[in-house]
Amino acid sequence: MLSQMPIDLSKVRKENLEKEILRAGIIAELDAISLYEQLADMTKDNNTRKVLLDIAKEEKTHVGEFLSLLLKIDEGQVQELEKGKKEVEELTEK
Repeated sequence: MLSQMPIDLSKVRKENLEKEILRAGIIAELDAISLYEQLADMTKDNNTRKVLLDIAKEEKTHVGEFLSLLLKIDEGQVQELEKGKKEVEELTEK
């Protein structure tokens, strides 16, 4: 994503705006995690690696914060996450 909105929020219906804002935040945080972890793998400097991985860890907390808010306002998302969890359990050794 790198600083680009994945969706034009001006085209989102008012009743869905908050959910889409939270999803955009999740996408941005996941993008940042991926970037920082890739950079950490590339660097040869141990201090840089430590800082990048620490920042990536903080971004994972941010994902959790956005997701927690989303799940408070989107019951459909809660149901679909539960379905996904059950499917994985059925396909794996749980």
